[in-house]
Amino acid sequence: MTTPAPIRPLAAVHLREALQAAANREPATALAALMHIDPQSWQAIEHRLAALGTDLLDVLAHTAQGGTR
Repeated sequence: MTTPAPIRPLAAVHLREALQAAANREPATALAALMHIDPQSWQAIEHRLAALGTDLLDVLAHTAQGGTR
């Protein structure tokens, strides 16, 4: 099993901003934050979420339904 590339710190910030925006029901803000994530970090995020048995759409939907509280 290969180790995925690291998630760059700025990408982690953008992901956190996207999740917070989803929790606040601000989809345009969430999308804007996601669009700032670099391709290598995207791959790393997708790899880690797949290892957890989920994907970004499911995480965003769960967050928008109050899943982070």
